[in-house]
Amino acid sequence: MGIKHVGMAVIAAATMSGCSVESGTQCTTAPESQWMDQTEFQAQLKSDGYTINEFVVTDGNCYEIYGMDSENKKVEIYFNPVDGSIVKSESH
Repeated sequence: MGIKHVGMAVIAAATMSGCSVESGTQCTTAPESQWMDQTEFQAQLKSDGYTINEFVVTDGNCYEIYGMDSENKKVEIYFNPVDGSIVKSESH
């Protein structure tokens, strides 16, 4: 199997397993030393009414959550880890 086919197989496997493939969203180029503490950031989101089912740091240097907002709608949100601003948001 060539490199192109291996890559396509990995993408297909990730898609079928329910994993998301990196969307290319870039949140910051600042060094991690300038980022907000992950635990404190998640605590702040919870106090703002979010339920966090999954929290990840993306390849694009974002804090990303999958969960529910204060209105109990499913959300996927990318945050800038330096200032906590929302870079991209989807609700379902």
